Amino acid sequence: MPELPEVETTVRGLERFLDGERIARVTLNRADLRRPFPPDLVQVLTGARVTGMGRRAKYGLIHTDREQTMVFHLGMSGRWRIEPETPDKHDHLVLETGSGHVLALNDARRFGSVDLAPTATLDAWGAFASLGPEPLGEGLTPAHLRAAFAGRIAPIKQMLLDQTIVAGLGNIYVCEALFRAGIRPDKEAGRVSLPALARLVPAIKQVLGESIAAGGSTIKDYAQPNGELGYFAASWQVYGREGDPCGCGAPVLRFVQGGRSTFWCRRCQR
Repeated sequence: MPELPEVETTVRGLERFLDGERIARVTLNRADLRRPFPPDLVQVLTGARVTGMGRRAKYGLIHTDREQTMVFHLGMSGRWRIEPETPDKHDHLVLETGSGHVLALNDARRFGSVDLAPTATLDAWGAFASLGPEPLGEGLTPAHLRAAFAGRIAPIKQMLLDQTIVAGLGNIYVCEALFRAGIRPDKEAGRVSLPALARLVPAIKQVLGESIAAGGSTIKDYAQPNGELGYFAASWQVYGREGDPCGCGAPVLRFVQGGRSTFWCRRCQR
């Protein structure tokens, strides 16, 4: 599924076509995705001006002058198509701007979602109320992780995927960040030292930043709004590379944690 870098790339791609624009027309081609579209979505968005764009965790944000924010999640296969040449049967939500731009939310598997939330109290809105700090923000520090992990016996990888501890981290980038920091993914979180956490925080920020610069990672359906693929997968050092040699020469290993594949190097990660 699209993770933080893919959502950030999507938001930046939409921004040049939506920010400051008035939404002239909203078309719903079905009643729902993972759950029904808000009943007042068409009414709220039609005629509204987009006042800004943003991202929270793995959600994209489209702020409007109606004091409402459209919150979208791409689910497993969602992506936005900009100026599509032909309609697609999976274009479930279509926005047309006053300048004539057309943007279609395409979701073949329909695991995504679209909601409306009050802009002024967005941080307290349902899915956001319990989220931890953004990994690219100042709130993610070694001290924050040390406090969150104190006394915890759960594996550090599982703790990093807990959205109440850090918002937006997913399986790919946690595997990559732990490799860069030299930390075993199955190590008890409460036993990870402060110096190791001091390596981990910049590793998280670096791997996310590099992925955003590369347009994210394309797996199966993901594409940027302009149709280009994300190329960060070519830079994966462990994820998806079971059996390949690590830079140290040892093979990349895989095991399952919490139903998800974990990739790591026994020699580099302690």
